[in-house]
Amino acid sequence: MMAINTTPRIAVAEPVMLAIPEGWFWMGCETGRDDEQPVHRVWVDGFELGAYQVTNVAYRSFLGATGHAQPLSWNEPHFNGESQPVVSVSWFDAVAYCAWLIKETGKNYRLPTEAQWERAARGGLEAHLYPWCGDGPEQVPDYATRWKDGPEAVGLYAPNPYGLYNMGDNVHEWCFDWYNASYYQRSPGKNPQGPSSGVRRASRGGSWRHHVKVTRTAARSSIPPEFKYADYGFRVARALDSGR
Repeated sequence: MMAINTTPRIAVAEPVMLAIPEGWFWMGCETGRDDEQPVHRVWVDGFELGAYQVTNVAYRSFLGATGHAQPLSWNEPHFNGESQPVVSVSWFDAVAYCAWLIKETGKNYRLPTEAQWERAARGGLEAHLYPWCGDGPEQVPDYATRWKDGPEAVGLYAPNPYGLYNMGDNVHEWCFDWYNASYYQRSPGKNPQGPSSGVRRASRGGSWRHHVKVTRTAARSSIPPEFKYADYGFRVARALDSGR
């Protein structure tokens, strides 16, 4: 007689995904750091990106379903609000979360590439340094009073023109790519995936614990993929034709 599996199934709340149109954009910044140069024209196929950074409540479903180890700051009061982004996750943890979403939904979730992230963060605004219609951190609403002890709940303020929240603030976001400071000198013109190997994984976006709390769309960062920092989280991407 076949045994019946009586283990309760963990409900999967799929991320809110928004379509990012295909197109060319100028990647990098002429006045930025050396690793943001040269500015180069890049084509990115249309894709979907999570409207929000992955939250603690979403990540809890993953933990319950898989038995994956909790993040280091999981029970700390400055970091465990349900609507706060999950932090202290390694690149490997983020990839494991994507793999779980694939298994549960049949849709091809993954981390965004640097090119996808920057394309989305710009929101079609080529002339601006930041993910909003302005050119300075001081123009962010309530900038002086936010992010005192940790990241804030996602989506509290207006999104960028593509409808994406917290692009450039709150927490650094893991990207798919290996990081190389000189990659732009040889990056392909269409759908770059980053170097084939490396020792650090790329990340994008600002951090609640930095002196300057928001970052330019072109600004790059990186750490080894096994590191787990309290200002590192992620959001997910998906191919437009996946799951159809």
